Amino acid sequence: MPTTSSNCEHAHDVQDFTPQDVTERLEAAKEQSRMRGVRFTPLRQQIYTLVLQANKPVGAYDLITQLQQMRLLDNDSELEGTKNVAPPTVYRSLEFLLSEGLIHQLTSINAYVPCCHPRAHHTAAFLICEQCQRVQECSSLPVQEMMSFAEEDIGFTVARSVIELSGRCQACQ
Repeated sequence: MPTTSSNCEHAHDVQDFTPQDVTERLEAAKEQSRMRGVRFTPLRQQIYTLVLQANKPVGAYDLITQLQQMRLLDNDSELEGTKNVAPPTVYRSLEFLLSEGLIHQLTSINAYVPCCHPRAHHTAAFLICEQCQRVQECSSLPVQEMMSFAEEDIGFTVARSVIELSGRCQACQ
């Protein structure tokens, strides 16, 4: 992944994508994968699209259900006998999307959201509304400063970071 850094000074709604945004994000992800020499398989593309289209954080089993429903509606003969979607294949696809920086995993609610800055290396904090499930991604300077402190001052190598704040968004207060 490119080491482009992103330090936005505001929050982004992670579920606020238009159909055109989804198409553009999918095309950008295909190009990113091609340039990196990794396989962005049709299943990975479907899962990424579903995460982008979701109006709230989506769990792996929700994705499995949606994929099975899509396959049942698809009369393509190539899919005959493959209506069921095996959980390990979905989890492998989610791991791929995580490793490529296209999505984030919210561990406190065991769900996934699209990354607001998918090709930029950044540390994000997530504001999760407990009432409406709205999620906002913040990748501001103070968040990055915490990571720099851990790595530079303490000598701690961070493999993965998830900062989650749960509460009530402005609309639900």
